[in-house]
Amino acid sequence: MSLVFSALVPHPPILIPAIGKENSARLEKTRLAYQELEHDLYAAQAETIIVISPHGPIQGDVFTINLSPEFKIDFEEFGDFSTRMELKGDVGLAYKIREALETKAPLQLISQLKLDHGSAIPLYMLAQNLKNIRVIPLYYSGLNLEAHFEFGRLLKQELMVNKNRIALIASGDLSHRLTKDAPAGYSPQGAKFDKKIAEYLQNKKAREVLRLNEKLISAAGECALRSIVLLLGILEGIEYEAEILAYEAPFGVGYLTMNFKL
Repeated sequence: MSLVFSALVPHPPILIPAIGKENSARLEKTRLAYQELEHDLYAAQAETIIVISPHGPIQGDVFTINLSPEFKIDFEEFGDFSTRMELKGDVGLAYKIREALETKAPLQLISQLKLDHGSAIPLYMLAQNLKNIRVIPLYYSGLNLEAHFEFGRLLKQELMVNKNRIALIASGDLSHRLTKDAPAGYSPQGAKFDKKIAEYLQNKKAREVLRLNEKLISAAGECALRSIVLLLGILEGIEYEAEILAYEAPFGVGYLTMNFKL
């Protein structure tokens, strides 16, 4: 198996110093968790990062891989015109994944130079010291959770026979409705959802995640669940230890950072 690193990370733009400024201190736990993951990722000597994002070109009935030969990161949409980064794409592996899965799962390829913030923030935080790293952004679909889990299982089969040392990053925030001043408004179900997700992931209860109540999911207002389920599909049958590195919600959004140690 060539999977050497796996993690779940949030993507608050405030983590970027030029955006967060003095507010960045309110995400200290998350920042320190990212630092720990950065060290582990460096030590894993990964050659390719597959990052699963909820904020790219999401299609209702198809998964999407971005196979651009290079990627550019900036945060101009958040008022930061100075922070920039460039990364190489892994076009070869992206094509191999498409060839392996095109008759088994709904999958489309695109080529977009600029990365969405769901991909860009984790990569900026984790990959600055990985000079030769290559990247494959993967976007989930509007299909149900079982479809995402199955897609993850199919993707794992290709990763198992690939010689590259691959890192997997699932990007997403938990409930956006934890407080009355939260960006999506308040729901008492938000905290319940976050607690269940953290508990199920820490105890490796993938099937309980798949069986989460649809009304609870909808009320939570999250963007991480399908990223998580896709990750769990890839990890099925692999020995790992799930460690919560940080959870905090200073702005009414749940930020969970986890290391799935292989």
